[in-house]
Amino acid sequence: QLEDQEEKEDCEPPAPKKKKKKDQLAADQVNGQIDEAADMNGNSNDVETPKKKIKKNTEGDTEVSAVLVVPIFTRGVTYLFDIQVKTFNHVYDGEDVIAQARTGTGKTFSFAIPLVEKLQKDSVEMTRGRAPQVLVLTPTRELAIQVAKDFKDISKRLAIACFYGGSSYNPQINAIRNGIDILIQNHKLDLSKVKHVVLDEVDQMLDMGFAAQVAEILASSYKNNSDSKPQTLLFSATCPPWVYEVAKKYMKPGCKHVDLIGKKTQKTATTVEHLAIACHWSQRAAVIGDVIQVYSGSHGRTIVFCETKKEANKLSMNASIKQSAQSLHGDIPQKRRELTLKGFRNGAFEVLVATNVAARGLDIPEVDLVVQCSPPKDVESYIHRSGRTGRAGRTGVCICFYQRKEEDQLRYVENKAGITFRRVGVPTANEIIKSSSKDAVRFLDSVPVTAIGYFRASAEKLIEERGAVDALAAALAHISGATSLEQRSLLNSDAGYTTMQLVCSQEMHNLGYAWRTIKEHLGEQIENHIHRMTFLKDRTGVCFDVPADKVKEIQENWKDGRRWQLTVATELPELEEKQLSNRGDRGFGSGNRSDRGGGFRGGRGRNFGGNRGHGNGFRNSSGGHSNNRGGHKRSFSQAFDY
Repeated sequence: QLEDQEEKEDCEPPAPKKKKKKDQLAADQVNGQIDEAADMNGNSNDVETPKKKIKKNTEGDTEVSAVLVVPIFTRGVTYLFDIQVKTFNHVYDGEDVIAQARTGTGKTFSFAIPLVEKLQKDSVEMTRGRAPQVLVLTPTRELAIQVAKDFKDISKRLAIACFYGGSSYNPQINAIRNGIDILIQNHKLDLSKVKHVVLDEVDQMLDMGFAAQVAEILASSYKNNSDSKPQTLLFSATCPPWVYEVAKKYMKPGCKHVDLIGKKTQKTATTVEHLAIACHWSQRAAVIGDVIQVYSGSHGRTIVFCETKKEANKLSMNASIKQSAQSLHGDIPQKRRELTLKGFRNGAFEVLVATNVAARGLDIPEVDLVVQCSPPKDVESYIHRSGRTGRAGRTGVCICFYQRKEEDQLRYVENKAGITFRRVGVPTANEIIKSSSKDAVRFLDSVPVTAIGYFRASAEKLIEERGAVDALAAALAHISGATSLEQRSLLNSDAGYTTMQLVCSQEMHNLGYAWRTIKEHLGEQIENHIHRMTFLKDRTGVCFDVPADKVKEIQENWKDGRRWQLTVATELPELEEKQLSNRGDRGFGSGNRSDRGGGFRGGRGRNFGGNRGHGNGFRNSSGGHSNNRGGHKRSFSQAFDY
């Protein structure tokens, strides 16, 4: 199971053997096609004849045979990524390698291209029943299928087989009988002739759940004599220190370490923007629908990661997601999983709701958005999930939902992954309408010209009755589905609330200063309608939620002064950091002074939402929901497995 299908560079293998005349003629025939395609793209220096060099930006050239460079170029690869440059010579020369690079930077081709080049130049005998020379192990079936496809795309001469659970035995048995050069994953067959072993996503392959199986599979190919050990290649975006210790039992002394992350702070892909939205789990499905509409639209691709299979099934069928959606997880039959992944790649549907089955290695082009329903329990999961977008130099967005009680977990991910989440509010009604309008116009563009004539008479009548602008606006609203939009709090995504901000010309020392000012302008009764009052950054003001139907009344009765200005927040302002934690002055949202009106009540020492320390549930007054006060005894990780 392989990970990323990207590019390669910088290696000079031994001078190729003299080609047979037939091969030379075939190579000459493709020269003109490659050069013509390169000229059209303005990349005439990327692929040259007769040596057919693939050039990587500013560094050296890599010479590969004409037979190999043609399929590579067909895959759209015209230059090498850094990880491919750094590892090519080591892999080609038979050295053991541990390689770590960010997601989406071409790790799969880093070992696939030099191994295929080496096997083809060594003139593998195509005898029936031959044992495999290359063994690639991956942690998931989907990744195995992808790696096998990448090998097949760049090699038409070698026999490549992909073995995994849930598939028919007959094709596997036939592959063994016919002979195999490269084996992805494993079945019961002769591994004594294996010369090259690749562990893709090595940290997961060597984790506690896989270590025993890996040891069993490799037992027949690794000998006690170190000189006879096959070449071992370990690749991943995350390599904890224990991986290096465990890997020593499989690798020769003096193995090469290629680490393109090292001690750099940021472990995730540099082309991904990381956002975080505070949202209670009960509101999450509806908010995710709006997020997908604004950040990806009706035509973009989105992957939504859930923690449980049940949650993935439920969310994929939720009516809040307007785009076509399907789920992917371990309980789905293998054949259907393959069809689902193929359909997502081909654009048959726009939203894939998945568990970690889709987190590792899968290279799906043009994924615009990744959504994580909650902060993962381990940072490696976040790194790999976010890496499903922003691949091969493209940009992408990863949005992580969290509840206020999960703020500490979010900060842990920030610290370990070396990123900073930009806290944003839910999409506003204006943002949703703007995005929906763009999609509606694109739908209009797809209408055949011949169909327009059938509606011309109705359009003329509608324009006469309503006017051209109103008629078209109504049509666009109906096409987009944005006919009824619900206001939501920017602070915690609650429906039916609008966030307002009160800016002060001087720093405030406590929330009471803001409360007195508001009541002076709007009267004592306003206290019942204000919820979750929170300091802005540097205490230069506050923001709070009010029922959406009260906004107009508040605006009419409020008058800005020299010191105070009140506005409706169009995006989540920067908040005081300590109020984003579960500690501090009465907790986040403690500005609500009563339980009336649906606010969350918290006192000193309580968590957000009135969670009174260990084992206590939260109380939501607006819904009348009391959640087992004192009844929850689950651990931190269990508590968020909804």
